[in-house]
Amino acid sequence: MATAAVVQEDLVEYGFRRVIITITAVMCALLEIVDTTIVNVALNNMRGSLGATLTDIAWVITAYAIANVIVIPMTSWLSQQFGRRNYFATSIITFTVASFMCGQATNIWELVAFRFIQGLGGGALLVTAQTIITESYPVAKRGMAQAIYGMGVIVGPTLGPPLGGYLVDNYSWPYIFYINIPIGIIATFLTLTFVRSPKYGNKLKANQVDWLGIFLLSAFVGSLQYVLEHGQQDDWFNDAAIVALSATSVFGLFFFIWRQMTYEFPIVNLRVLKDGNLRIGTVMTFILGFGLYGSTFIIPLYTQSILGWTATDAGLILVPSSLTTAFLMPFIGRMIQKGIPQSYMVAAGFMIFFIFSYWMHVEMTPDTGVEHFFWPLILRGVGLGLLFVPITTLSLSTLSGKSIGEGAAMTGMMRQLGGSFGIAIITTFIARFNQEHRVNLISHLDPTRVNVQDRIAALQRGFMSKGFSYNEALDKAYKVLDFTVSKQSTVLSYMDVFLYLGILFLACIPITLLIKRSKNKVDLSEAMH
Repeated sequence: MATAAVVQEDLVEYGFRRVIITITAVMCALLEIVDTTIVNVALNNMRGSLGATLTDIAWVITAYAIANVIVIPMTSWLSQQFGRRNYFATSIITFTVASFMCGQATNIWELVAFRFIQGLGGGALLVTAQTIITESYPVAKRGMAQAIYGMGVIVGPTLGPPLGGYLVDNYSWPYIFYINIPIGIIATFLTLTFVRSPKYGNKLKANQVDWLGIFLLSAFVGSLQYVLEHGQQDDWFNDAAIVALSATSVFGLFFFIWRQMTYEFPIVNLRVLKDGNLRIGTVMTFILGFGLYGSTFIIPLYTQSILGWTATDAGLILVPSSLTTAFLMPFIGRMIQKGIPQSYMVAAGFMIFFIFSYWMHVEMTPDTGVEHFFWPLILRGVGLGLLFVPITTLSLSTLSGKSIGEGAAMTGMMRQLGGSFGIAIITTFIARFNQEHRVNLISHLDPTRVNVQDRIAALQRGFMSKGFSYNEALDKAYKVLDFTVSKQSTVLSYMDVFLYLGILFLACIPITLLIKRSKNKVDLSEAMH
């Protein structure tokens, strides 16, 4: 433990060098996270250009996510094997080259293959960047370090859609990948010049590498990610592939845990979860991912499908929220440095997220305007700021040496899985609530009621005045009524989802009681010495 602490202290940087390392790490984290959402607005263009079906094009997102979640838990181990600087630089180069090849793809399966390779490089960027920033700052300033890192993580998901929309509208879809190339080249140069590698032990021989553990991890997270991404569209457990992959995921998790706890050289050190703060942090990080990626997914979907906004406008609506979070990050970092308990901030963050969700539940109508979104989304930005920095700082606060990287890998994986679970659950509930509300609304459309007859007659007269025959006008009147019912049922389903999201965040507040203030203070003081 003393050796690890000394090594960690040796990695602390000061002045210009620390600024450059911080910029490099944030740039890489931003690169990776932007690419998880930037493709969403370009899928239709890709379909037309590559002649792909809707099911095929979904693999552009799924392949990247699966590769991300497979490599994230292994980043600490891979950094030790190859040296952190070398591994980080190789990951940037892999990500950059794969980005170029994605833009050059001539068919959908070439694009999917290159997106998977891009995800393998990108997953390492996120966690390694967090570890580099954490170890470059002294323990007393870790709150500020996580605030700076948090800017990239929070801004990234909301920067992707408007940036992607702009590039697709003004150029073409390959440019959403080409934009990574100059940034990747600069980041590679800065990494090789300024980032240092810690010395946390010797490399393993080929016969000591936990190949079985790698296989089990890949089977577990790959299957789980596929189930989450495709469950709703494949009707969940009525589909044989979903059932088989769910079973693979469960057994893969069981045998992976067994392997990691019994093998001498595990690829994921699960024993790091003995740290109480990290255990609580991983749970809260999962919920944070649920709220961050879930709300980033649902709001553009609502504005485009219900309000008829363009992809660019739907993405831009989230920008004020991200700017609010980015603005608050340094202040929250200072609050942590001054000793304000993280538990108070996390509880406040969950409460603010509950208020945001309930506000959105109240404001949603088929005619909601930009002005109705502005203040709830500003509140969302405040809530994210109060959650991300304290949770991340808390998770890593009592770790040292190589445990920091292992803890960062755990929280990174849980944030990604939280986002995947959030999107899968939200998609499922929207579809099911929509069906329930539609049946409910149709049951109230009694053709014998005078107001229903008057509405149909008014619509029919309107179509007849445009030259349609009596029967054509009546048919169109019924279609308009059906469309109105469908739209209203969809709005009601979004309202329900926001209400349940709010209840989830409210229920998380008691978790903050598990954070032990006195123990955390002792651990921090010990880590500083």
